[in-house]
Amino acid sequence: MQYYQLKDLNVSFENIVIRGILQPDFAQFLYNYLHTRSKVYARMLTDGWVPSNMDVYGTWDDGQIPNCFSCYADPAMEVVLSNLKPIIEHHLKIPLVETYTYTRLYQKGAALKKHVDRNSCKYSGTLNLGGDPWPIFIEGTQVDLNPGDLLLYDGVNQYHWREEFKGQFCGQVFLHYNDAKDSNANPYDGREFLGLPGVYKKQ
Repeated sequence: MQYYQLKDLNVSFENIVIRGILQPDFAQFLYNYLHTRSKVYARMLTDGWVPSNMDVYGTWDDGQIPNCFSCYADPAMEVVLSNLKPIIEHHLKIPLVETYTYTRLYQKGAALKKHVDRNSCKYSGTLNLGGDPWPIFIEGTQVDLNPGDLLLYDGVNQYHWREEFKGQFCGQVFLHYNDAKDSNANPYDGREFLGLPGVYKKQ
């Protein structure tokens, strides 16, 4: 496993790219799984099995990226979130608590506007699952990831975005953590345990 750091004096830790945090065959498995989930949900919507405003199974319009399948807290991805935590703690040198995952299957023409994230995303990672290459920009620095590579960044304080996607598909999962010692860490994003959909978040 190889990694490098991107110096940024505006945050409390250096951005880190961890190459090959997932083996290529497992990244490919998750990418194929994401494609299958998107097709299943599209068919369920077409056949009327789920209402279009019910995002327990995912959504095709999360308000940020329209016309792309997205899913909050997919159980498989939340297992990845938990399993990778010790590796990420090793690099950041702090104890972490998992908050949530958010997975997207981007399609041609998608663009991620410049933004920062909510407080459950202090220690964030974007993990490339597969598809066509598509760089992410962190405070103006372009980062290119291969399938299985992870970029760690401060999602709350660093502006990040992606320019218009020219490829066909790109699968990414966002892994979000907070400092376990922080009294406002908000474990599991207010849910009882990982894998539960957003309707289970404490109000």
